[in-house]
Amino acid sequence: MIKLLFNIFIIPCLYFISILPFWILFGLSNVLYYIIFYVFSYRKKVVLDNLRKSFPEKSEREINKISKEFYRHFCDIIFETIKLLTISIPEFKKRCALNQEDLDLFNHFFNKQQSFVGVMGHCGNWEWAAIAHQFYFKSLITGVYHPLSNKNFDSFMLKLRGRLGGNIIPMSRVYKELLILREKKIMNTLGLIADQTPSPESAYWTKFLNQDTAIFFGAEKIAKKFDYPVIFLSNKKVKRGYYQLSAHIITENPKKMNDGEITELHVKQLEKDINSQPFNWLWSHKRWKHKKPILDIN
Repeated sequence: MIKLLFNIFIIPCLYFISILPFWILFGLSNVLYYIIFYVFSYRKKVVLDNLRKSFPEKSEREINKISKEFYRHFCDIIFETIKLLTISIPEFKKRCALNQEDLDLFNHFFNKQQSFVGVMGHCGNWEWAAIAHQFYFKSLITGVYHPLSNKNFDSFMLKLRGRLGGNIIPMSRVYKELLILREKKIMNTLGLIADQTPSPESAYWTKFLNQDTAIFFGAEKIAKKFDYPVIFLSNKKVKRGYYQLSAHIITENPKKMNDGEITELHVKQLEKDINSQPFNWLWSHKRWKHKKPILDIN
């Protein structure tokens, strides 16, 4: 019954919103910003606490300014993501751009029929960045996601993220899927968002934004197991509704890298991106809810 109501009422409403021009969408975003920031104070304590610990050198005035910029940006992302339902390929490429140098970098691997791991963080509009591969390239991308608790929205987001043929799978199926693709000799880009919070026991621990931070070790493990090069994708907000993607080679020879080196490199690139545009990261996430385990030396 709930699924039926979702399909009858929610889905058509989202499609209607999606066909609206950007200037109306950003007007709606302004209204949403006022509601979640001033009325409901959505996760404001989490955002401010994360910012203070990440930028201890900044004044309270600067922290508050960044938090407001973040909430405005966050509201834009919501409506920009809905826009993905109907946005045209030319319009998307105009608003989520890759320079020729970066296109050449991706084509360097495609021309060699070389699969690789693409890593990114929750910067810019990460939903746009995650689907950009489908708009720019014809080769297969396997996007890894964590299922949402709401099954209806989970199904909706799966369809949205695979709109142009992307292969979207849960984390639990990654190794099996990669083995199948390798057996079939299908070139593949594995897309990972690597700044979510893993369990502290299985995580790689490092200093990130002035704090002990648990990092998913999966990108490095997969790269070494399958001998896949690693590319980090940066996502800068140029102006409202416009983003610039840029690719950075972390390594083309993962098996020659020391343990932890690949992870450190992509984490440092993400940190550099955040420092250049502090509002541009997902500060409402409880990123530091786990504490680094204390090793028993006895």
